[in-house]
Amino acid sequence: MTHFGPTLETDRLILRPPCAEDFDGFAELQGDADASRFIGGPVTRAEAWRRFLWQPGAWFVQGFGMFGVIEKDSGLWMGQIGPWKPEGWPGNEIGYAFHPRAWGKGYATEAGVAAIDWALDTLGWDDIIHCIDPGNVASQNVAKRLGSTMKGQGKLPPPYQDMTMDIWGQSREQWRRRRA
Repeated sequence: MTHFGPTLETDRLILRPPCAEDFDGFAELQGDADASRFIGGPVTRAEAWRRFLWQPGAWFVQGFGMFGVIEKDSGLWMGQIGPWKPEGWPGNEIGYAFHPRAWGKGYATEAGVAAIDWALDTLGWDDIIHCIDPGNVASQNVAKRLGSTMKGQGKLPPPYQDMTMDIWGQSREQWRRRRA
């Protein structure tokens, strides 16, 4: 297992850049029709592998990317969360996607707090957004628990230009006031 970035810890979770050991859980999430419907839909294991490599690539090229989220008690991969800003993206996103085994446990919110703190403190971001499909109520609820509000609709760059996203977000000041 090779780690090439920071490791963050919460009460129940470890957040660290993705590594090869995370792929099975990632492929399960990407192959599950319900879990993947708002992140591009289900794909084969081979297609999931190519998607999986986006995050280590982001860490290598940009110095940040989504963290793999590991449950401390079991060692299982629960999902991914963290800073995400591809070319042409509508802002500094804290994105997230979680395996169904993590749903309903509060892991997205717990990991989100750590990821937002890290992005604001380490990357110096002045604000964060979450790009959420208008039908993704569960993701909207995570954004609300993190203190974000709906800012309006936005567009993603190609090849996602036909998708309309709700842009949720908050400023550094809003985040700090809420955390105080």
